[in-house]
Amino acid sequence: MTTAITTIIDMTGQRVLVTGAASGIGAATVELLLASGAEVVSLDRSELPSTLAGRVAVHVICDLTDVTAIDAAVASIDGEFDALCNIAGVPGTAPPATVIAVNVLALRHLTESIADRIRDGGSIVNVASIAGAGWPMTLAESHRLLATASFDDGRAWAEDQPMDGARAYNFSKEAVLVWSMSNALRWWDRGVRVNCVSPGPVETPILQDFRDSMGADRIQAGIDLVGGAGQPDGIAPAIVFLASRMAPWVNGTNIVADGGLLGVSMSQLPA
Repeated sequence: MTTAITTIIDMTGQRVLVTGAASGIGAATVELLLASGAEVVSLDRSELPSTLAGRVAVHVICDLTDVTAIDAAVASIDGEFDALCNIAGVPGTAPPATVIAVNVLALRHLTESIADRIRDGGSIVNVASIAGAGWPMTLAESHRLLATASFDDGRAWAEDQPMDGARAYNFSKEAVLVWSMSNALRWWDRGVRVNCVSPGPVETPILQDFRDSMGADRIQAGIDLVGGAGQPDGIAPAIVFLASRMAPWVNGTNIVADGGLLGVSMSQLPA
């Protein structure tokens, strides 16, 4: 299923930092932000595609597995932001500790490094996943990770956990949801909101990685149930809505963008 990128959200004069901007959902979000009039600062381990290169204000190359690189990237970017969109992530085909480092610890470290530069009334949007829907059952485990004092401490914790790639990915998204909800009031005195968007299977360059790490049959069953994989430009509007100033009282919540997959699956009676 495809959608056309259009916008009714006016973000003229607003400045947004987007991670994972070079492909997939990140690139589609940058495209929609630009169409909305926003100034975009992008961050990725890769260069931007030709369709976006030269259209963003600044593009920063950054390896989110390296806390020193994150700090250098933050230091290289001047000024304030109206929103931060944490979209970068890696699938379960990466080593488990790397999955947790990028998907959780880098997100936490970058956000905490940038938060004081987010203008009053601004927004933080984290991309989680329907793979994190089991967070209530693993809440204590998420809190153990999130209680680590630093990126390096968190990575050391992750390296001690007996997780395979699929579990590490699911857990990383559970932890993103927990971190986002538990920090919803952290910057609320300035009106800065923290929310999530949770996609289902999306046609991006890493969809095959999800097939490889989670099982091709399982991923295909979900895709077949809703009539096809999602498209990046079908996820981007939810992210841009939360990043904009149109949702000033939406805080600490999660928008599921999966064509109905999670709702249908969770509402069935046990066999």
